[in-house]
Amino acid sequence: MVYLSKRRRFVFDSFCGFDCSDYVNCLIGRTRRVTFADRFSIKCSLQTKVLLLLFLSLSSSTATLSAAIYKRLLISYSMKFTCLSKGRGFHFPPCHMLNFCGIRILLDCPLDLSALLAFSPIPTSLDCLSVVESFNTEANDFDSRVGFGKRQKIEKLLHAKSLLFGEPWYKTVNNLHLWNSSFIDVVLISSPMGIMGLPFLTRIKGFSAKIYVTEASARLGQLMMEDLISMHVEFRHFYGPEESNFPSWLRQEELETLPSELREIILGKDGLELGGWMPLYSAADVKDCMLKIHTLNYAEEACYNGTLVIKAFSSGMEIGSCNWILNSPKGDIAYVSGSSFISAHAMPFDYCSLQGTCALIYSDFFSLGDSHDSADGDNYSVSAADKLQPMSSQDLAGFIHNSDENSEEKEKLDFICSNTINYIQKGGSVLIPIDRLGTVLLLLEEMTTSLEASDLKVPVYIISSMAEELLALLNIIPEWLCKQRQEKLFAGEQLFAHVNLLKEKKIHVVPAIHSHELLINWQEPCIVFCPHWSMRMGPVVHLLRQWCGNPNSLLILEDVLNLELALLPFQPVAMKVLQCLFPSGIGLQTVQPLLKLLRPKTVLCPEELRLQINLSSEKSFSVLYYTEAETLKVPYRKHSSEIKIATDLASHFYWKTFIKEEINITKLKGELLMENARHHLLLENDNENSSCNKSLEHLGLPDSEKLMAALSKMGISGNIQHGMSDDAKSQTAFTIHIHDPYKASIEIGTTGTIITTADENVASSIYKIIDNILKAV
Repeated sequence: MVYLSKRRRFVFDSFCGFDCSDYVNCLIGRTRRVTFADRFSIKCSLQTKVLLLLFLSLSSSTATLSAAIYKRLLISYSMKFTCLSKGRGFHFPPCHMLNFCGIRILLDCPLDLSALLAFSPIPTSLDCLSVVESFNTEANDFDSRVGFGKRQKIEKLLHAKSLLFGEPWYKTVNNLHLWNSSFIDVVLISSPMGIMGLPFLTRIKGFSAKIYVTEASARLGQLMMEDLISMHVEFRHFYGPEESNFPSWLRQEELETLPSELREIILGKDGLELGGWMPLYSAADVKDCMLKIHTLNYAEEACYNGTLVIKAFSSGMEIGSCNWILNSPKGDIAYVSGSSFISAHAMPFDYCSLQGTCALIYSDFFSLGDSHDSADGDNYSVSAADKLQPMSSQDLAGFIHNSDENSEEKEKLDFICSNTINYIQKGGSVLIPIDRLGTVLLLLEEMTTSLEASDLKVPVYIISSMAEELLALLNIIPEWLCKQRQEKLFAGEQLFAHVNLLKEKKIHVVPAIHSHELLINWQEPCIVFCPHWSMRMGPVVHLLRQWCGNPNSLLILEDVLNLELALLPFQPVAMKVLQCLFPSGIGLQTVQPLLKLLRPKTVLCPEELRLQINLSSEKSFSVLYYTEAETLKVPYRKHSSEIKIATDLASHFYWKTFIKEEINITKLKGELLMENARHHLLLENDNENSSCNKSLEHLGLPDSEKLMAALSKMGISGNIQHGMSDDAKSQTAFTIHIHDPYKASIEIGTTGTIITTADENVASSIYKIIDNILKAV
């Protein structure tokens, strides 16, 4: 009740327009769950001091009250999602930015190492450099003769001399540089490849985000970054320090002289990716980066800022690779990165832990490139598009639990091993620059078994600065291995065959191609595993130059986007080239049944998926499509959130019963806190809550027809004036002007009801009429 000026005005608080009828459909479980209104009024101008209405379903009145109090409401929220990069396969995973609950989250920070194809490997001699310099001089003379305008129209042919001779720079996610890194709150790394670009970010002044990654991915990623630095050092030693911070090949006039294939690598298809190039980070940068990382075990909870609970579950793609669940009071989100249902080394895709979320971000782009055509060389791949058949959710469940489906990967390994044996028997050597840890481990097992079966005593070398430490690491991360490997651990057996093979000296692990141990034990023919798949740095360059002219030798590659460009510095290539597309990602035929099993409310899918799978007919979830470099505002609905309160205090609640709505309501006063993404309510003393329950809070808006009927019954007449619809800022729903037997007005607003009259007794009478219509607590 408030008195203003000479006229008496009684004010009803309509409690932010809350209408308890919105909560008729509250569903309460067997344990006592008390629901409360999502909207509350602020007291004492402190946001932590709140007046809450708690709701209890009458159907659960016999249950025992627990310390957990829930709201079972249907509340709408929204988040913002931006795809920064779709990536390009296993070695360059996608990168996204997510704004959820006001927290800006970066999902992965990879490097596009395929862009190294634009550079030349280290020349074999200074003579080669002089040839290149003379070629550049001739090109400049030609440019001066034909003129700059004509030079633009002449397409330069691609050959080895066209490559960039100099210390390589590295291509990061270009769109990430458009964001202020100091505004990033959280970074989630889903795989070892997703961490490769992180030191570029952590060394920026002002960057203070919390970085979460599984322990296995952190250790593997650190070894890979250190190995990359080790291989890059050769370029630095050969070319010496750079004369400027801006290499000449980044200048516009130089870019225009390059063949179109190289220009596209450097500038991207849209010509806007020049800003993503950066010189490689240092070992100190990597060390500093790792100090800022928070490692997680399998399914371990990490809480950011008391608001966001983060958990990692296996994706099955590689050891330590994961998908993410983000929980907050406003809802939960699942992030599905590249995943694999079946793996012979890593823990398979844990899809069960991702079920029933408010929203799901589908970011497995790997299967979308299944139809990619490879150039030259023999290829062995089974396209998912060729096998694409409708599959039900029941079929998918059977597919996941059917170990025979693992035969495709086994079949590929057998094919590689049989080709290896054939070329070894011809007297040639086999070079395998594959960086996937799991694939290398499986190939080692199959390869040595095949050699024994063929009675061939051929040395197997692993040449890498990180190989020894990497193999030792496998023994301390069993939680990320598949069930069969874990059973070996419990049985006291070796997790992988390489341990026994090292003891028996059937494989040799050396840090570098010029190491003393390798020089004294080297013999051919042999089988060599080494980095780097780009064929621009590391031991593969030296060995490829040695064997490229031998038709009896074999080069085994993963799927390369441009095989001609990859082999360009080594032409002519007489050795046989075998490309193998190893299983990556969720098959197209399993996407739709998988989403049905996961049962999210909303699914975010890449636009490319729209053309290959029809999800428009789905009724169990809504689908939104995203494209690169566009921000998508995603609405989603939250069905339940949790609040905790002491049991002894909760047992003294004063309940108001609403029979029609089948709910009980109580009112209390206290402090609302947030911890581990859950609300905690600390009630004030009993006296204050008792007085709180004595004062009435009126819910909802009075019905205009009922109010007019009640006034008419009391002999009061007037007319209704509805709020002006064209006034968007108006909070008045309608106004009743009373003209008989006295003058008064009743202004019904969305936040309160105001009675204005000159007579206090008249105002009291109208107050009682409205009080009888409105529901109060």
